[in-house]
Amino acid sequence: MSSNESVLHGKKPKSAATRKRLWGEHALAYGFLAPSIILFMMFLFYPMLKSVYLSMTITDPRGQVVEFVWLENFIRLLSSGSFYKNLGVTLMFILFTVPTSLIWSLFLAAITHNKLRGMKVFQFVFSLPIVISVGTGSIIWFLLFHPTAGMLNYFLSFVHLGPIPWLTDPSWALISISIMTIWMNMGFLFIVLSSGLQGVPEEIYESAKMDGSGPIRTFIQIVLPLLSPTIFFALIVSVIGAFQAFGQIHILTKGGPINSTNVMVYSIYQDAFVNFRFGIGSAQALILFAIILLLTLLQFKVLEKKVHYQ
Repeated sequence: MSSNESVLHGKKPKSAATRKRLWGEHALAYGFLAPSIILFMMFLFYPMLKSVYLSMTITDPRGQVVEFVWLENFIRLLSSGSFYKNLGVTLMFILFTVPTSLIWSLFLAAITHNKLRGMKVFQFVFSLPIVISVGTGSIIWFLLFHPTAGMLNYFLSFVHLGPIPWLTDPSWALISISIMTIWMNMGFLFIVLSSGLQGVPEEIYESAKMDGSGPIRTFIQIVLPLLSPTIFFALIVSVIGAFQAFGQIHILTKGGPINSTNVMVYSIYQDAFVNFRFGIGSAQALILFAIILLLTLLQFKVLEKKVHYQ
């Protein structure tokens, strides 16, 4: 396009100096982005592509490819009863932990959302689990769950109840892991939900009080809809985190007893890093990724319609 045509179309031709300046700005921008792009490629994109490749192979204990089997690993997994059992354990774990964590954290955030004296202390205590690592928290709860010297069974003896085999009974092991996970999640969710409550204008509480609305009715009918974006975010993060739970299971039960706590992530660990079946482990990891992605998209599709953005 000539300079006359550019003027006719309302466009001013860019001079050589302008083009050089734009190229310099773009080069500077990509220079600043380069470290992040390199890290993403090294620790995210390359491992993902490597997992896709390994999922279609059989490897030796050193991780070297022995045979290329295409989709045979996926077919073997999807026709295996143990895979569906591990998936069922994972879904039960999510069912135990996610709703309970959200409801409990929301309750704590609601009762501490006032200006009464001493509330700052309770807010600090309720948010404390966020600074405790999974390993440290697991050791603490391992001592609490101890069948003879644990504090939980000691307190049960005061109400004349027999000791509970928290981590050794298949019917109690997943519940025990869930209790510990709810406590671990409480700190993060309490902070997130408390922040959401602080974003609700005080005028709304005052207007509701003037209209004769009680605290419970105000919270359910007015505050909860305003808090729905925060709750939706907390739900998404909690579900993804529950699918990825590993540390507490590895320390407390190692997937037992009788595979009652053998969630999908721990099964991937056993296949890949204990039995050195990297192909099967990579295939499970990709299936888990697909499940999390589909479930997240489903939550956005179904639940986001009920979210009230201000």
